[in-house]
Amino acid sequence: MDLAGVAAIVTGGASGLGGATAKMLAARGAKVAIFDLNAEAGQAQADAIGGAFFTVNVTDDDSVAQGIAAAEAAHGVARILVNCAGVAPAIKTVGKEAKPHPLDAFRKAVEINLVGTFNVLSKFAAKLSEADPIGEERGVIVNTASVAAYDGQIGQAAYAASKGGVVGLTLPVARDLAQHKIRVVTIAPGIFLTPMLMGLPQAAQDSLGTQVPHPSRLGKPEEYAQLVESIIANPMLNGEVIRLDGAIRMAPR
Repeated sequence: MDLAGVAAIVTGGASGLGGATAKMLAARGAKVAIFDLNAEAGQAQADAIGGAFFTVNVTDDDSVAQGIAAAEAAHGVARILVNCAGVAPAIKTVGKEAKPHPLDAFRKAVEINLVGTFNVLSKFAAKLSEADPIGEERGVIVNTASVAAYDGQIGQAAYAASKGGVVGLTLPVARDLAQHKIRVVTIAPGIFLTPMLMGLPQAAQDSLGTQVPHPSRLGKPEEYAQLVESIIANPMLNGEVIRLDGAIRMAPR
């Protein structure tokens, strides 16, 4: 699919992996709509790439429906969706003083990372299914999981469970949407230089990078965006989860 003139939606597009993806899509000529809750950063990013920003809560039915409608009014029916919105809590199953993991925190991670992903992709696909195909497909959905889905570390029960759910829905959703000529692929990134990691001291960043076999460094958000571009370009990539991790297998801590 030629990205020039194609409408695209990126959730969590204000920064990090989503920000780099929004920038890449715009540079290839796509009309990009950014969905995020950080209005200031989201609007600044949209202004910088010539896109549009919409305040969207991915866990809310009405918010997502309104966001998709607003993006369509601005750019036409979106044919590319990249789901990057997410949270990464770090809480042990049993913490200090034998206190259990707060259920609300577990539920929030699953609600944003898993339910939010499905909420956006299902509404996106329903709208796209009514559009005419471009060649042999209507569009592409790229979701974001994590290597934590396979190698969850200490304190990542909620995060790993939510990302494992994203991995698990990839194939059945791809099969569901095959009749509509919509592909679904998931990327499972390793340790990437996102805003959360950028807040760590340089020594800590370097230490994390040395855990990666090769290249022995943190991943760059632009490398995530590069894979998104490759997925969009290759029509045989469908129903698959791709680890983007420099061959790392996470240790317990």
